[in-house]
Amino acid sequence: MDWIQALILGIIQGLTEYLPVSSSGHLELGNAILGVNIEENLTFDVMLHVATVLSTLVILWKEIDWILKGLFKCKLNEETKYVLNILVSMIPVGVVGFLFKDQIEAMFTGNILLVGCCLLVTATLLIFTYYARPRKKDHLSPVDAFIMGIAQAIAVLPGISRSGSTIATGLLLGNKKERLAQFSFLMVIPPILGQALLSVKDFISGEEAFGGVDAFPMFIGFVAAFVSGCFACRWMINIVKRGKLVYFGIYCAIVGAIAIIYSLV
Repeated sequence: MDWIQALILGIIQGLTEYLPVSSSGHLELGNAILGVNIEENLTFDVMLHVATVLSTLVILWKEIDWILKGLFKCKLNEETKYVLNILVSMIPVGVVGFLFKDQIEAMFTGNILLVGCCLLVTATLLIFTYYARPRKKDHLSPVDAFIMGIAQAIAVLPGISRSGSTIATGLLLGNKKERLAQFSFLMVIPPILGQALLSVKDFISGEEAFGGVDAFPMFIGFVAAFVSGCFACRWMINIVKRGKLVYFGIYCAIVGAIAIIYSLV
């Protein structure tokens, strides 16, 4: 992998991790177009995901600082309830990742046809959300957080957008959009960090091989993912507040159709 390929994949990861268009699906499409296989470069894959986590920490630092200060008060307050909701949301993706991660990766890696079909599912969900008008609730409940966690678990399939599915699910459950994007982005931090730690464990145990990407392309990819992630995270928060997810639904429908045609030609 050269630095230009790393730059392109870094930008794809940073933008699509937050925009509701599926980062895993777009990385699969990027791999096919560029002729590389990011899954064979474990270090590079982990670095891209860590870069997006760092971008979340930078953009949402005020919210994270608010949560941490509330936790140190050692009582049941709004901050503690927020953290409990994040922990509840982690349960479904933790179960799926622990039990079915290898099977899912084996099924979808390099399968552009299935990626295209999943993008059409994302498109349908985003467009449906635009026309649905559920009753608005004042607070996100643990039940809502768990259901959003189920949506996040389903989004391990390349082509199903994690941010799109969790935000759309939250909206359909009647949660107010003002803070929904922030919760959606914060709830992904533990699973991404967990995935990175598991990758390190596999490397130490000898189950996976790190390498395949030189230091300079890896640095370029990391910076590209971080910068584009910062931009996309802030942009996506404003998009959710304005309720403009339908345009991304149209985009996913177009890209999904192109991917299906590409795989069949």
